[in-house]
Amino acid sequence: MTDKQGYASTSLPRHLLRGAVGLGALIGSFALLPVLGLGSLLLAPIGLLALRGCPACWAIGLMQTISMGRLRRACMDGRCELTVARSTRSHQDTSSSHGEAR
Repeated sequence: MTDKQGYASTSLPRHLLRGAVGLGALIGSFALLPVLGLGSLLLAPIGLLALRGCPACWAIGLMQTISMGRLRRACMDGRCELTVARSTRSHQDTSSSHGEAR
């Protein structure tokens, strides 16, 4: 079984930038109505495009992007488990940064 990324982006900064552009455009489209009139609603499709359709999907993608590489899903015999992924490098970095005198 292949593990799909779902709504996740390739990097956290890219995902946050998409969110800032998307949410900014959506909020701006309604906040600028008194100033620009109906023309401000042209920002709404830009916001939805940046968020890939909906703000909720963007939020789900944010959680997936943050957890990517940290969580592993393994399914066997119809039972799936979610475990914390441990790499040798991150374990060594953590133990060396805490020192031996703990």
